[in-house]
Amino acid sequence: MAAQRNATATWAGDLASGSGKVSLDDSGLLTDAPVSWADRTEPARSGRTSPEELIAGAHAACFCMALSAGLAKAGNPPKKLEVRATAAFEKQNGGFGISTITLHVRGWVDGLEQDAFDRAAQQAGQGCPVSKALKGNVDIRVEASLAKEGSTSSTAAGAN
Repeated sequence: MAAQRNATATWAGDLASGSGKVSLDDSGLLTDAPVSWADRTEPARSGRTSPEELIAGAHAACFCMALSAGLAKAGNPPKKLEVRATAAFEKQNGGFGISTITLHVRGWVDGLEQDAFDRAAQQAGQGCPVSKALKGNVDIRVEASLAKEGSTSSTAAGAN
């Protein structure tokens, strides 16, 4: 039987002036998080989310798992991976859509050279289930960097 996960959303009003809430039902980690059209099209505001942010979070987590599995299978399990997924929501083809998701990954992997890490990251970027779900609709980009020996982790993987 397939694993299933549930989320719910509510909306009141029209698109421009209405608002809604989204909840992650099974985990309960997000409950009644506010969303609005402005939350999608204007700079991010604390305490509010958007479908694009939720997709970016899902993609970052999925990509981490796929890259970790690929590296381990090749004999180089990572000590740590940090991924920041950036989803670009913009006007396109007469409407709005997610045009690109860029996965910025920084990895702490002993005994691996940058080119091998790049290859593994590119494969994970095309092969994780979220990437596969978005394939053909969203341009998925991967920017990978290995951490220098002795460096510490950052709070945002995008600062490569």
